[in-house]
Amino acid sequence: MLIFISNTFTMKQFLITLLFLFVMGSSFAQTKETIVIKTTIHCDHCLDCESCGNRISAAIRKTKGIHKVKINPNKNTISVTFNPEKTNPEKIKIAIAEVGFDADEVKAAPGGYAKLDGCCKAE
Repeated sequence: MLIFISNTFTMKQFLITLLFLFVMGSSFAQTKETIVIKTTIHCDHCLDCESCGNRISAAIRKTKGIHKVKINPNKNTISVTFNPEKTNPEKIKIAIAEVGFDADEVKAAPGGYAKLDGCCKAE
């Protein structure tokens, strides 16, 4: 492809403008962090259960800045990728606890735990 540059816009100006646009574009890239939160999932069908997986995922996704939620019932972990400029690990853990699940050191809220199906509660 041939680029036409007029006499009033020199190659140096063109390269400086191109560099400026590249730097500005990369500064708008969002920062992402991923945390792995330890929990206790009692349900053997967590990812299909309305009371477990869907509830946890929906609660986390209500928090601004969430990019990805991955629940691993075999390891009892929840991996969350988020924008640290919009939220933080503590807010994410509180969201999980409010729907009835432990989130690392944050214990499940009694009201959220009471709403879980029997399969999701400790026996």
